[in-house]
Amino acid sequence: MSVSQFTALMREAVMPVQDTSVDNTRHVQVLEGVMECPCCGLTQKLPELKPGTQARCSRCSQLLDRRNKTAPIATPLAFCVTSAALYVAMLFSTLMMLDLYGRQRTVDIITGPIELLHEGWGEVGILVAIATVLAPGIVIAMMGMILTASLRPNLPAWVPHLMKWYEVLRPWSMVEVYILGVFVAYTKLVDLAFVEVGAAVYLVAGLMVSMAATDATLDTEIIWRHRKIDTFMRPMSGPRLPLTFVAVDAQDPLTPSANRVSCLSCGLVLEFDHPIKPTEPSGYCPRCGHVVRHRKANSMSRSVALLVSAIVFYLPANIYPVMTVIRMGAGTGHTIVEGAIELWVDGMIPLSLLVIFASVTVPVLKVIGLSYMVETTRHKSHRHLRFKSKVYRVIDIIGRWSMIDVFMVSILVAMVRFNHMASITANGGMVCFAAVVVLTIFAVHTFDPRLMWDAAGKNGDAALARTGGRRRKRGQTATQTSGYQDNMEPDRA
Repeated sequence: MSVSQFTALMREAVMPVQDTSVDNTRHVQVLEGVMECPCCGLTQKLPELKPGTQARCSRCSQLLDRRNKTAPIATPLAFCVTSAALYVAMLFSTLMMLDLYGRQRTVDIITGPIELLHEGWGEVGILVAIATVLAPGIVIAMMGMILTASLRPNLPAWVPHLMKWYEVLRPWSMVEVYILGVFVAYTKLVDLAFVEVGAAVYLVAGLMVSMAATDATLDTEIIWRHRKIDTFMRPMSGPRLPLTFVAVDAQDPLTPSANRVSCLSCGLVLEFDHPIKPTEPSGYCPRCGHVVRHRKANSMSRSVALLVSAIVFYLPANIYPVMTVIRMGAGTGHTIVEGAIELWVDGMIPLSLLVIFASVTVPVLKVIGLSYMVETTRHKSHRHLRFKSKVYRVIDIIGRWSMIDVFMVSILVAMVRFNHMASITANGGMVCFAAVVVLTIFAVHTFDPRLMWDAAGKNGDAALARTGGRRRKRGQTATQTSGYQDNMEPDRA
């Protein structure tokens, strides 16, 4: 026996044997042309969309899919390249220059987080750095890789993982919130000294527009069509399950089923030959490879825990000052409300209202709204389900705008560093307020809005029982419009 043959035999002996067996006694169906609403859980048929139209859920009006008139890959790729250029230029540009009696201080976008670290507020400094520097750069790079790979006939296996992480990290890229924090900080600084706005401010504004344009022109469904679906599904344990593809006709009945589950990552709808437990993983998606669950695991308990934690931090966040302003050796602390009142007195009424809304009203509405949803879900309430779904979507959108005050403090701390003449330092109230914002964002993401409809019996046998066993066809086909209308005719953009 030669050395190469001996080496090959040893390699086969030590390598684990992969289970390639197939369980032909069970099967899984892939329902084509069908999508589950991520907000209410209604499984419905998607019509063939024409350019300039969109499909909305016929029950809760959640946006399900859309077709843009622009090129599906080339247009977002062009905006992504623009974002990358603006991002690199932003990192090496000046944000602001402050002149106080001949003493000058110039800062860039990273100076604020560094100063917060030096003052001992490392948690907030890291949070600001993630939201303004790290997350934007990461999501731009990820989107560039996704769109570049989408130019190939077959989507590589690593692209679905990038798309999943893009959805997770995109809300933490807060350049649009940061630019408002710059405006608020500028209005406070002009009363103290001469302030000159640097090129980074305009670059951040341009980056905000280009990243928003990338998301607006992105068509994820077109990208998923480049990904080949495997012919077998891997369960969490045991042999693989064969897949069969079923094209759901518009006339076929599509009723609630405990055997049906959809992938939250790519939207693929699977039909098993046995009931699926609500939160247990049923296997790996044959298209994107992510774990498939019927509902989010421990959604209610995690949301309640995060909401309670946010309430605990909210009181000190409004009682304790977020920053201390010192002028000529004397100074006092400023709370969030006092800062808004100061803007009002200085005549900056729109900015004052903006700060009050983003920093006081939004956190309260988020806590009250999510608490109401959790409580009504626990009591299996049937009332105002569509309204609560809309409120959930609004809360999800506006939640991160509360970071305006945190960004403002980071800019002021970086700018005003003139010892006893004038200085601004951060205080504990800012840490508590940042904790409220982060905890409420996590609470929104962990809450599964489909549970509200499940508890009311709208997605299972309880809903059929209340209708006398009749299977209603109303609401089983998504509405195709350029906006939302209660008809089946496309409203062309």
